[in-house]
Amino acid sequence: MNRRQTLSLLGAAALAAPLAAAVPALAQTAPAQTGPIRVGEINSYTGLPAFTIPYRQGWQLAVEQVNAKGGLLGGRKLEVISRDDAGKPDDAVRVAQELLSNEKVELLAGTYFSHIGLAVADFAARNKIPFVAAEPLTDAITWSKGNRYTFRLRPSTYMQASMLVEEAAKLPAKRWATVSPNYEYGQSAVTWFKQLLKEKRPDVEFVAEQWPAQGKLEAGPTVQALAASSPDAIFNVTFGADLAKLVREGEGRGLFKNRSVVSLLTGEPEYLDPMKDEAPEGWIVTGYPQEQIDTPEHKAFRDAYTARFKEAPRQGSVVGYATLTAIAAAVEKAGSTDPEKLVEALSGLSISSPFGPVVFRASDHQATMGAYVGTTTVKDGRGAMKDWRYADGAAYLPSDEAVRALRPAN
Repeated sequence: MNRRQTLSLLGAAALAAPLAAAVPALAQTAPAQTGPIRVGEINSYTGLPAFTIPYRQGWQLAVEQVNAKGGLLGGRKLEVISRDDAGKPDDAVRVAQELLSNEKVELLAGTYFSHIGLAVADFAARNKIPFVAAEPLTDAITWSKGNRYTFRLRPSTYMQASMLVEEAAKLPAKRWATVSPNYEYGQSAVTWFKQLLKEKRPDVEFVAEQWPAQGKLEAGPTVQALAASSPDAIFNVTFGADLAKLVREGEGRGLFKNRSVVSLLTGEPEYLDPMKDEAPEGWIVTGYPQEQIDTPEHKAFRDAYTARFKEAPRQGSVVGYATLTAIAAAVEKAGSTDPEKLVEALSGLSISSPFGPVVFRASDHQATMGAYVGTTTVKDGRGAMKDWRYADGAAYLPSDEAVRALRPAN
């Protein structure tokens, strides 16, 4: 082979190399354009099964309905790749990275605990991937630590505290005590309840605060300390097993006798049902009286959920269902899985949920989903809600102008 032939062959090889390299690249991108749309979902399944199992069933129902109607973007299936965060922010960030790098998810969703939601929100911002936070209630996730890529579905601590303060302000109580888990969610809830109640009732004072570690409430000492402060009323933020222990010990020691109790989340079936006939009577709560709600959108959801899982929905069921409904709607609105287009689609997105219309506000990425406010009672041997009303979340949010002072520019 002479020198001219050698150079020709080398030149041809050099031209062919980029083309050869492009072939595998095209083969890799084609499935992403025609294959399933993958959502990376993260939650505390092992730590909070009472909420997260119904939540998972809710999003499973939404995915099945979307795919039964032909999928998204002209026939692509919706697929959820789920991971457990073990109740630890570091684990949540680790699995978020694994979902993004190995599973090639298009966006992230889920989380329950507020500090975990904040960790995933920070990851989403750094990696420029959309994150629909389903359950974490801290206001920081949409305000002080809000970012372009994070959106939150459930009504926040500010919103639910505002709903409860409306009722608390009507009570004759002047001396208040609080009991709350000592982490981001509990701290945020107590802060807003105190501030908002004092705005409506300058005559009230807060005489005691109890801050048990989440999941480790020592009921005896906590109840004793609350009673020692002689409050007229108590604001409770505990939930799950801690709530059950507080109720049982408080009833036994007479803590709640002739005292008003205002309680966040206590009317949700996942927390009322385990207490059965030991559920408290007359507490003012936010919750979910699912068997009593007969709006067309809720009835359709309840019927479909009950038929699929052979049990009634819980609050978590609604949250899971609405989260994936919102993601599917955002993908269709964007006409793409491009992260920047998905962010634009989520901003101002309107969806129909089992609770009625919901909008993700453009100003702070907070959804306008509301909550049911009523009082607890015992009916047929189990806890229930009565005298309830639906509080539309849009009515309990600060204005867009006020949000600008609360949220960093991004």
